[in-house]
Amino acid sequence: MVSRARLKGILTGIALYALAAAFIAYFGVNAYTGKYGLNARAELDQEIANLTAELARLKAEHAAAQQRVALLRSDTVDPDMLDEQVRFQLDYADPRELVRILPAK
Repeated sequence: MVSRARLKGILTGIALYALAAAFIAYFGVNAYTGKYGLNARAELDQEIANLTAELARLKAEHAAAQQRVALLRSDTVDPDMLDEQVRFQLDYADPRELVRILPAK
């Protein structure tokens, strides 16, 4: 009887240590590979860098478009810009000009 109680105590202790080790392992693995883990953080940092670069490109594109729009405003019409837009929209070319038609991409 005494040996059985002693064996039960030893097995209970081992079971508790094994259970604690399993919990630590579970949370450790999730801390590394989980949705908010170390790997996910690296991927989010890469996505942030990509989106920041795209934002900078789009801001530059927007600034260029704003500059072109400013040249077409009625109070400060740039004659060259107006001429370029009219020729583009109406497919107009002066008879004295040389026009080169490029193949469609």
